[in-house]
Parts: sequence; C-alpha cells; structure tokens
Amino acid sequence: MGNLTAISSADAMERLVVHGQYLSINESNSIKTPTPIIDVPQSLSIITAEQMIERGITSIGEIIDYTPGVNTTQGEGHRDAVVFRGVRSTADFYIDGNRDDVQYYRALYNIEQVEILRGPNALLFGRGGTGGILNRVTKKARIGDHFIDYKTSLNSFAGGSVEIDTNFTASDNAAVRINAMYEHVQNHRDFYDGDRYGFNPTVRWELSPQTTFDLSYEYINHERFIDRGIPTGEDGRPVEALKDVVFADPENNYHELEAHVLRAALTHQFTDHIKGNFSAQYGDYDKVYANFYASDYDQSTNIVELDGYIDSTVRDSLILSGNLVAEFETGNIGHTLIMGTEFIQTDSDQNRFNPVFDSTMDDTELFVAQRPLSLRGLAGTNASGNRVTAAFSDLNDDTRVDLDVFSFYLQDEIALSDKLDLVLGARFDQFDISVFNAMPDVLETRSRTDQEISPRAGLVYKPQENISLYASYSESFLPRSGEQYTDINGNNDKLDPDTYSNQEIGLKWDFAHGLSFTAAIFENQQSSPQVADNDPATLDVIDSEISGFELQLNGQLTRDWSISANYSYLDGEIVTRTGPTGRTPSELPENTFSIWTSYKLTDLFGVGIGATYQDESFINSSNTAVLPSYTRVDASAYYDLSDNLRVQLNIENLFDEVYFPNAHSTHQATVGAPMNAMLTLVGKL
Repeated sequence: MGNLTAISSADAMERLVVHGQYLSINESNSIKTPTPIIDVPQSLSIITAEQMIERGITSIGEIIDYTPGVNTTQGEGHRDAVVFRGVRSTADFYIDGNRDDVQYYRALYNIEQVEILRGPNALLFGRGGTGGILNRVTKKARIGDHFIDYKTSLNSFAGGSVEIDTNFTASDNAAVRINAMYEHVQNHRDFYDGDRYGFNPTVRWELSPQTTFDLSYEYINHERFIDRGIPTGEDGRPVEALKDVVFADPENNYHELEAHVLRAALTHQFTDHIKGNFSAQYGDYDKVYANFYASDYDQSTNIVELDGYIDSTVRDSLILSGNLVAEFETGNIGHTLIMGTEFIQTDSDQNRFNPVFDSTMDDTELFVAQRPLSLRGLAGTNASGNRVTAAFSDLNDDTRVDLDVFSFYLQDEIALSDKLDLVLGARFDQFDISVFNAMPDVLETRSRTDQEISPRAGLVYKPQENISLYASYSESFLPRSGEQYTDINGNNDKLDPDTYSNQEIGLKWDFAHGLSFTAAIFENQQSSPQVADNDPATLDVIDSEISGFELQLNGQLTRDWSISANYSYLDGEIVTRTGPTGRTPSELPENTFSIWTSYKLTDLFGVGIGATYQDESFINSSNTAVLPSYTRVDASAYYDLSDNLRVQLNIENLFDEVYFPNAHSTHQATVGAPMNAMLTLVGKL
C-alpha cells in the first residue's frame, strides 16, 4: 500500500514475516510448524494480499499465471482448476489448512495470502495433493487495532467490484473483523455476466495469555454465465475465426452457488515449547450448473455439434482437526515434532440430466457455427434449417455419497547440527466411502475402505545461514472414487488407489534486501492399478512419470525495486498397459516463464510491468489437438492521492494478443481476453 499511513504496525509486522522467512504470522498455514521457508525441503510459492492488489489479481487463475510449475485448466467454465506439475486437479484446494474441495470459483476478498506447495503433500493434507496443493490463509481479527479499508474497481468490460475490510477492538481481549464484497462479472464474450457476494465476519478472543480462539462465518453467493470456449479445426488448433462465437444457450449456460461456512480455531500454548492448534469447519453447499458446449466440429462445412447437461450438488462437510507442535532437545539434537489428527464427515448428493433434442431423440444436435448460435431457451434452428427444441429430461447420474475419513500423522524436524536438518514423517488415512446409485435401473449401494500410509523424508544442508540445499521424498494417494468421490462403479470398488511419489532436490538462497532464489529438480511418478485385459482376476500396475525443474527469484532488488521471476520445464510421457506411447500428457507445456517487476519512481508514484509465457501444449491425451504458445504482457501504475487514498490502473494483455490459455477437451478451448483495463481506488477511512 506504499505510503498510506493508515497501514497499522500489525500489518507491517506481517509483511516483515512474509518477506523474511516464514509462511505466515497465522498458525493456520500450510507447513503447520514455525519453520523458515529456507528450511522447508519442498518447492513453494506465496503471494500476499498486498501483491494481489498491486497486480490487480482477482482470481486464483491470475495467481497461477505467475507461478512456476503450475498452469490453469478450463474447469468446464464453472470452477477453479489447476494443473500441478502435470496433474489436473479440481479438489486440491484448502482454506486455513482445511479441505475446500467443492467445485467453484474462490474469491480473494478475505484472503491474507495464497500458498502453493508443489509435489505430493499427503502427510499434512491427506488424500489428493498429488501434484501440489493451494492453500488460502484468511484474514483474522486483530486485537488492539482499528481500521476501515476499502477497494473499489471498474474495468473496461463494464464489470466492477466493491470490497470492505474493517476491524475494531471490542475489549482488551476481543476484536471483530468484517470482510465483505460484491462483484459484477463481465468479460469480452457475448452473454457473459454474473454477480458474486461474499460476507465474512470473524471474531478473536484471547481467553488467556496462552489461549486464542477465532470464530468465522462466511456466506458465499455466486452466479455467472458458463463459457466452454471454441472448437479446434482440421489442424488441431483453436479456430481463430470463431473466437467471437459463443457455443452455448444464453439462457441455459449458468452456474449458481450458495454456501454457508463456519470455521473455528483454538490455539493454546501449553508450555514455552508445546503448542496446540485445534480447528473445526462446517460447510453447507448448494450448487447447480447447466451448459451446452461444442462436442464436435466439421471445419469444411462449418457445422458444430452441441452437447450439454445440467448438474446439481448438495453437500455438507464437517472437518475436525488438531495438532500438537513441540520443540525440544535430546542431547545435542533439536526436534520440532508435530503430531496431528483429522476427521472428515461428508454427505454429498449429486445428479445430472442430459438434454434430449426432439429432432434426434438424443443429447446432441448439429448447428451452423455462427454468431449468435441458433439456440436460445432450449430452442433453435438446426444445421438442416429445421426448428428444434430440447429438454433436460434424460437422467444420466444420481448418487448419494457418505464419506468418513480418519487420519493421524507424525513428523519430526530433526536438527542434527547447526547445518544439517533431517525431516521424517508419515500419515495414516482411513477412507470409508459408501455410494448409493439411485438410477432407477441400478439402485445399488457400493462401499469401499482404503487404508494408506504416506511417508515423507527430507534432508536440508545449510553451508551458510542464508543458503540451503535439500533433498526430499514424499508420497500421496487418490482413491478410485476420484476427487469428488462420486463414482465407484465397474471395477472401481475393487481397485486400490492411485499412488504418487515425488523425488526432489533443490537450492534456496536468501540474499540481502529480502531477495530470494529457489531452484528445484523433481520427478513425480504415478502408479495406477488396472484390471488385466487377459485375466480379470489379476492386475496390471501402470507406472508413468513427469519430471522437470523450476526456478524462482522473488523479493527486493533495491528498496524501491521489486521482482518476481519464474521459470519451469516439464516433461512427461503417457504410459498404458502396453508400455510407453510416445505421447505427451495433456495440458503439459514444456516451458513456462513469468516475470513481474515494479518500481517506485517517487514517494507517490510507482509502475509495474509483467509478462507470462506458456509453451505449446496438447489439449487431449491423443495429442491431436493443440493449444498454441502465447506471451501476454500486463502493466500497472499507481498514484497516492493522499496518505489514505490511492488510485491504480492495471492493464491486462497490453498488446492485445489473441491467445488460448487453456481448455477442457478437444473442442473447448478458452479464448483469452483482449486488452482490458481496470481502474481501482484503494483507501482507508
């Protein structure tokens, strides 16, 4: 926030900690122990609320654009979705260390910082986390502080937002903080709009000098248009001539979510060297999304095939977790021991209806690819010139899921000497799932129990206090019911989980002035049991791997000049039961690069410029459809009108590049936004 004098001393302390060695001043962070970043044997990235404001970041996807080793995927236009080191995920999201796996777009209005850990992370997070995890750390009430911050933005697409962040001290040992937001969503695509509301009051009590209790409630209400992008042509690339065509029904491509989330956290300092952290989270989610999309395209005739569905999810989830962190010595050897447990109980009902066109009595129909497409309100004119109607009347899926997960983990960070640390740990997970398939022609209940142990080991050598060399090994697993645990049909109730392992070596170097450099080389391996073709009573285990390296440079070059530069290289090959195929996994760009640098020209005025590059990648596993490489340039400038008010301009895609950042399948490539500007006022009352 530059020279805004309204920034409190508590803010300054948090920034010092973040830009120094620690992940967060909060206890609910990804590492869960007070471990300096330089001593963590793992590649990770952090972006703070201040950096998000400076760069004009309003979504998870925009953070991913400037993070090494990860890239975005379309998520069918209704959810955050990230490819962590070549592994696509819609569920490896966390908030204050608790699982946040419902599929939706996550807001940032109440977030202090976002932490991205790469590589399998089962020890601290359990199932999933196979390529990495993303954790949001929320803003907490601050005792002894009073402020009212606000931010309001308007962009060149006529979208805009208003956010407020206010904190007041209720007594000597209690404080209340309220974060709220409203956003009107617009972009460059026809019919695209939406509204999002968020309301998050939090309370903090110091029950005693040793005990702190945080209570939080969040209301989420979000609706927006779903855009599944454009098809690829005969050359396998997105058809640029169709970049302005929306392949959808304007009245039946939508996403709606309403959620209520209650979080509580208790921290108690038992002794000078033993601390306990205990948390509870309950979430109630009601979501529906409907969409039509291009499922095939004939470029020679300009005829597109449309398919679609309407999908609903009603889910409630209770998460109880706790850990003890103890620091002690045995002889001359120091220990930071964390011992924790977690219990998750989830009920999830979901169903899906496919459309039925009266012309085909099927879920697909052919239309001329034109702007606008001839489908609106489930009616239109097909490619043959005939009037057609559709109805979401074909029940495709109806499942009721009960899930119980119990976990226990133990990890010891062992200081063998002043220069050598050893990290050893393991986690036990019991995953019990029961799925009732309520399809009229099925009506069966299937269940499965998986018990998995996920180890982790790391070695950190520090030739100097500001330099560390590390090597690590970790494992994770994903049950056959998948990220959203909705399906154990077929052989899925008989097969063991997919398992993932990661081997990584790296270097971390903290320079003066808060500048840090990280390099990591890694290899991720996936083992997937499959029923053997020649003998259904036996299994084939298919092993495949993705390897690569990452470079990060972050921090201050001078007092007024900051930089964040990232590069990653990824390489992988699809392996089937017959062996290596020579094909590359989908959504695996070989090279990605990003840089953001900002400079404070005067005490009142500063500028920033950034660029993100993504190499060519394949949309599908058959490698017949391609996302072209692209480079996008972004820029920003700010001016402090007073001590308490800043005006800021952010420009995305400065040179108006036509690009396609991600996709979901062969004929659903996202059209990147043209040059657009956002004007923001950031202030304090």
